[in-house]
This record gives sequence, structure tokens and C-alpha cells, in this order.
Amino acid sequence: MDEFSAGEQAARKRAVFEAMSPRRRRRIEKRGYENWDPFQPPKDPIEIRRDVSQRTSGQLVQAFLASQDRENRSEAYEQGVMEMALGLIRGDDRLVAMFEFSCWYQNLLEAEGYRFEVE
Repeated sequence: MDEFSAGEQAARKRAVFEAMSPRRRRRIEKRGYENWDPFQPPKDPIEIRRDVSQRTSGQLVQAFLASQDRENRSEAYEQGVMEMALGLIRGDDRLVAMFEFSCWYQNLLEAEGYRFEVE
């Protein structure tokens, strides 16, 4: 709002206020006309986070679940996949640690000749 002088801003503010319905004016007056700013910039939309391959968490979850041969997946299983995808994209330390441990554990078992299987 630097492009207008204080007097011009006040006149524009009053004009916007006067053009409003009486009900809307009462709401603004209740909160305080002096605190009301009709010229606030709009808020930015929520940023859609993506991983290094430019996939969203939803895309990662769909691709992973489609690649699994598991029958009768539980809701907890799918919830865990979604939580991991979101956490890894956000860089959540707890989930990054879980991922790193899982990779380490798989490598350990393979090095010892074992294979991880769910019972």
C-alpha cells in the first residue's frame, strides 16, 4: 500500500466500507474499523511438497501399493505407507531414522544370508 498516501488509503478504505452490505459493516465495526485492512494481499496456496523425483506423497503411496502383491492389506498398513511418504518428503527426523534403520536392517540380513519375511 506504499503507492498511495495515507489520505488516499483512508479514502479508498472508506469507499470499500461504504459499498458493503449493512450486515458486513456491522461485523467490521464489531472487530474495529481501525484494525480492518481491506487491502491485505491474498494468502499463498498450500505448497504441494514433492520428493527429489518430483512425485507427491500421494503418487508415491499409489505406486508403492500397486507394486505390492499383498492381499488383504490392512488400514494400518496403508496408513503406515502414507505416514512414511509424508514424513520422508518433509524430512521428519523420526521417519527418516525409521527409513534408514529399515535399509540398514535389510542389508544386515542379506549380508548374513537371511531374508526378511512377514509372518
